[in-house]
Amino acid sequence: MGAYEERLSSFLKQNNSSAEILTFDTSCHSVKEAADNLKVDPANLIKSICMIDSNDSLIVAIVRGNDRASSKRISKALSLEKLRVATPEEMLEKTGYPCGGTPPLGYQATFLIDTKVMENNVVYGGGGSEFSLVRIQTNELKKLNNAQIIKISK
Repeated sequence: MGAYEERLSSFLKQNNSSAEILTFDTSCHSVKEAADNLKVDPANLIKSICMIDSNDSLIVAIVRGNDRASSKRISKALSLEKLRVATPEEMLEKTGYPCGGTPPLGYQATFLIDTKVMENNVVYGGGGSEFSLVRIQTNELKKLNNAQIIKISK
């Protein structure tokens, strides 16, 4: 396990989480790669879309692997005027994790989970690096993030 996975593992332990980190020899950077590694449908995967608001605050939109996040819906839900996708450098700075492995929990942000994600009992998201995934129950993901459940997919 690398340093990023160790950091995520520590967060999970501190929060008595039942989530587990899965590590692979091949990349899980894309939804297709992750689905191939797990041999699951992309609908079982989640993506953490990191965005920055006008106050330089981090907003994380969690959507299913085959969905896209609507910045209009997110802006409206949070009453924000300006919202943009974070750069890889901003993602690393604000989450502590690299782009392509950013987990859906374990750092300070406003977390939004798409309603479709909650249709699954268990999902797989970034596990800290491009070679790992975290397996987590959706109710636990919501609780650990103190997340809002809203329709944010396009």
